[in-house]
Amino acid sequence: MEEVNKDIIKKLRVNERIKAMEVRLVGEKGEQLGIMPLYQALEIARKQNLDLVEVAASVAPPVCRLLDYGKYKYEQAKKEREARRNQKVSLLREVRLRPKIGEHDFEAKARLARKLLIGGDKVKVSVLFRGREITHPELGWRLLKRMAESVEEVASVDGQPSMERNRMNVILSPVVTQKTKIKEEIKES
Repeated sequence: MEEVNKDIIKKLRVNERIKAMEVRLVGEKGEQLGIMPLYQALEIARKQNLDLVEVAASVAPPVCRLLDYGKYKYEQAKKEREARRNQKVSLLREVRLRPKIGEHDFEAKARLARKLLIGGDKVKVSVLFRGREITHPELGWRLLKRMAESVEEVASVDGQPSMERNRMNVILSPVVTQKTKIKEEIKES
């Protein structure tokens, strides 16, 4: 919460921190009060028990508004917290395979990929080649295709498999279905 308040304080100048000689004053309810010297605007703010806040410093003369700065800061912090809470963080997770992987091991990796995709993360499926295995990239291609087919109801393939040195990669993105929407609604409740 402290860092949110620091950001707001850095962006806005309040009362005596305003450097302009003349300001365009906007009232508490948004009404235009006109262009006036800074000392006169500060006097109006003091009489109304409000703060003078510079909201647009880049224009000439700068626009200042009469408002309760403490209340304004609180409202801004509250909005940022709400926005952060509603933000969905999607990570890129990796599942590694080998060309000579066993059937049971493949199924375990497929279950892991499915779990990650249902959780909302993207999954990078990598086939690692060692030594002369690199001479048979079709094995990696078949493995990636098989993985994509095993999780096709919860994932879509982003692009074609790519080769990077001794790895063949493909990225799987979660597909938002009715079931995952229901699960998200249950989590939020």
